[in-house]
Formats: sequence, structure tokens, C-alpha cells
Amino acid sequence: MSNRIKVAVAGAAGRMGKEVVKLVLEDPDLELAAAVNRSQQGTDAGTLVGLPACGVQVTNDLELALVETKPDVLVDFTTPQFAYANTALAVAHGVRPVIGTTGFTPEQIEELDKQCQSKGIGGLIAPNFSVGALLMMKFAAQAAKYFPHLEIIEYHGDQKLDAPSGTAVKTAELIAQNREEIRQGNPKEEETIDGARGGYYNGFRIHSVRLPGVFAQQEVIFGGFGQTLKIRHDSYERAGYMPGVKMAIEKVMGYTGMVYGFDHFIE
Repeated sequence: MSNRIKVAVAGAAGRMGKEVVKLVLEDPDLELAAAVNRSQQGTDAGTLVGLPACGVQVTNDLELALVETKPDVLVDFTTPQFAYANTALAVAHGVRPVIGTTGFTPEQIEELDKQCQSKGIGGLIAPNFSVGALLMMKFAAQAAKYFPHLEIIEYHGDQKLDAPSGTAVKTAELIAQNREEIRQGNPKEEETIDGARGGYYNGFRIHSVRLPGVFAQQEVIFGGFGQTLKIRHDSYERAGYMPGVKMAIEKVMGYTGMVYGFDHFIE
């Protein structure tokens, strides 16, 4: 009997989904149970990602795939439009969700945590699976104790659907835990063009850049008397997220409840 973790992938034909399928097929500790996508139905998942045929065909019916293949974990890299329903469906079938899709509200996360607790399974919603990005968030949260004046600038491609990014929101939340709300800038400042100062969060600003040719970067700029500090992380390719995805798949097998943020796994 195999001890490998059985993994279903939602959004399998997407750019991140393909990397996850490739990870699962090439890792001896993992087994691809199902590949789910709205398009590419009937295509072999191995062929889809440029590997030898594996015998798992892409399906567009997530619930049927969960019922028939009984995976241990569902990895979801779809869109905010479908992620909550996919996650709730996985939990209802006793499948541990590992969600890389952003756009969840705090209320949705709380509800999913209750559902995971009632099923006795673990789950993870992670705005970012990059270890470097997680360290950037942790370092920024520490720096905010000493440099309370800051702004966040995040950069993504022009096809990203949500703004600010999940990583920027998570960074802001971590920073807010270490600093009192301070309304920065001149109290008389006025935006002559609406939105020029960016989104407001806990007294500081978040700016979202969306341009073709950009992959994923974020910097947190801190200002103090006579000095600035910049903490920046750059991602160059999707494969860089896969060690984090592998760690998440393994971690959710060992706890109960929905965790928000991969940073809980980085000491």
C-alpha cells in the first residue's frame, strides 16, 4: 500500500497549476490523483505539462474528481471567483485544501476554519508560497517596530485580477500587529488625482503596479530621520514557489483547522 500523499490539482492547466502538476508527478512522495480545469478536458495531465503520459486525464468536474479519486489534498490555483466554493467543496469531502488563490475575506476564512475543525482536517490559504517572500514579510513586520512610517509597493503582471495582492495584504496585517495606527503624511495633503496616494491601511499606503512583462515583486519602504530602509523580494519564475507548495502539502496532513498564511510554517 502506497504511503504517498494523493493530490488533486484545481486550475491544472493554468500557469501555476501546471507547475504543481509537474511537482506532483516528479516527486516520489506525492501521487497525482486528479487534475481539474475548465478547459483541456480529456488531456493527459503528464502530456499537458510536457512530461510522459501519466494516465490521469484532465476533468472539469471537481466534485466528481474528489468523490472518485479520494485525494488527501486539493491544491487550488484557480481564480478568486471559484476559490471559496472549491475550498468549501474539498472540506465537505474531507479533503485538505492548500489554496494559493487570493481574494478570501476574513469572514470566509473564519467559516472555512470552522468547517475544517468539524471535519478534523487541516487546510491552508497562502497568499504566497515563496520562502523568500515570507521572510520579506517577517522582516518588514520586525522593522515596523522601529520604523513605523512606511509604504508598500507591489508589482504584478497586468492580468492579475485582485489589487492589492494577497501578499501585500498579508504583509500589511503582519505590520499592523507591531505598530500603532499612525496616519502618515501631511494632514493637509490632498489628492489632485483620485487614488494617487494608494490604498489606505492602518495609517499607511499600499500601491499596486500592474504592467505587462512584470512577474511578482514587492518592496516595503520605511522612512525615518535622515534614513530609509527598503526590504524587497523579487520572484522570477513560478517554479520558485514549488518547494513551499510541497511543504504545505505535507504540513496540512498533520494539523486541524484552516491556517491563513504560509508564514506560520517559517520560524
